[in-house]
Amino acid sequence: MKETVVLYAGMGVGHLVPMVALANLFLRHNLAVTIVTVDPPPTSGSSAKAISGFASANPSISFHLLPTIPIPAEISHNPFSRMFDILRGGNSNLLDFLVSISKTVSIRGVVLDMFCTAALDVTNKLGIPTHFFVPCGASILAALLQVTVLDKTLSTSFKDMGRTLIDIPGLPPVPATDLPSNVHDRSTESYKMRIVNWPRYLEADGIIINTFEELESKAVKALRSGMWSSKMPPVYCIGPLITQGDNSEPKHECLTWLDSQPKGSVVFLCFGSMGAFLPEQIKQLAIGLENSRQRFLWVVKFLDDPNKLIETQSEPNLDSILPEGFLDRTKDHGMVVKSWAPQAQVLQHEAVGGFVSHCGWNSTLEAITYGVPMICWPLYAEQGLNKVILVEEFKIAVVMDGYHEGMVRAEEVETKVRWLMESEGGKTLKERMTAMKKKAAEALGKGGSSSQAFVHFVRDLEEPRRET
Repeated sequence: MKETVVLYAGMGVGHLVPMVALANLFLRHNLAVTIVTVDPPPTSGSSAKAISGFASANPSISFHLLPTIPIPAEISHNPFSRMFDILRGGNSNLLDFLVSISKTVSIRGVVLDMFCTAALDVTNKLGIPTHFFVPCGASILAALLQVTVLDKTLSTSFKDMGRTLIDIPGLPPVPATDLPSNVHDRSTESYKMRIVNWPRYLEADGIIINTFEELESKAVKALRSGMWSSKMPPVYCIGPLITQGDNSEPKHECLTWLDSQPKGSVVFLCFGSMGAFLPEQIKQLAIGLENSRQRFLWVVKFLDDPNKLIETQSEPNLDSILPEGFLDRTKDHGMVVKSWAPQAQVLQHEAVGGFVSHCGWNSTLEAITYGVPMICWPLYAEQGLNKVILVEEFKIAVVMDGYHEGMVRAEEVETKVRWLMESEGGKTLKERMTAMKKKAAEALGKGGSSSQAFVHFVRDLEEPRRET
């Protein structure tokens, strides 16, 4: 009977992207792959169109969309908690699907998105080897597990502890407010849901992490030490796993502009798919860039409602949100792009010499893969913690001061951009990032740590399930 691996991507397009990258890794090892995901409620937008696009671009991967289980609105008003409710409610459909395909294929293992903890109940019932896929770093996983420990001893929320340093095994000291934003307030439903679900990672047969040993050796060592569980599952570091740019699409205008710029001369500013700024911050950033006199490529997203911190307008009116005359004064050495640019392709371009980033993990791995030094400007989620390890542990980035106060001033933008692109310190940062780029390539190369880890993971799928 033909063997397949099932990847359960949870709910929403954002969870599909890293799973598709992982699926392609399975394919390179001659393993058939099926990706399963839950269709979100109508108010969140269907995943059907996205799956159709992924299926068209990845014909060797099978995709299956589970129907949404209606969840009464009164159960939870928190979007994150509702997501867990929906995923838990979808267990019956997942069970039916796995039972159905097992009649024609042998399921070698199931890999769960890190939010799909409820699905462990299904795979345990069927006796299928089950691993979690953590698309962020080992440091984040260590922090999440440590928060579950601190929850038992602390009575104060992290948001009330300011810049008090928190000790996390395998990490440098972390200011409390740089911990993932979703754990800042212990009174919230979202916090309580996470505290219940995170320990379930330890029930799996293994944990796959999108990192590499040479990058996060201390955090990986801490995870494997058994500090959080005497039965800590095996940890497999298989990264950096990134989504390559789509070269079949028409060439973006910003890439054509980069073709005309000197090597290593452009600082690229991009803050992720959900990162956006209020008008005053955009103006401060623009003034700082202009005064730095550096070449720049800036992806602008406009936030018009301060209560919706990660929602943006699709097409900002640049003339209305940028300082008067800014575009004219900088047209010879700068380019502003509305809302989106092909980030991976930009970072690969030889003209790019620096990256101002929200330091999401995918962006971080892309910067490392292509050897571009960073200025960290964290906005939400786990990005503050990523900033700590990038600056303090890896020493391949510097921080844009003022981010945690809600406003970065023009003078800081000017100083940090100029420092990165012109100073000896910036040159040293570039050299360290180039060395890390080499280590990342070696990890993925033949006999490298990540390549070997994936081979071991595939081999371990054949072993009997471990006892928890």
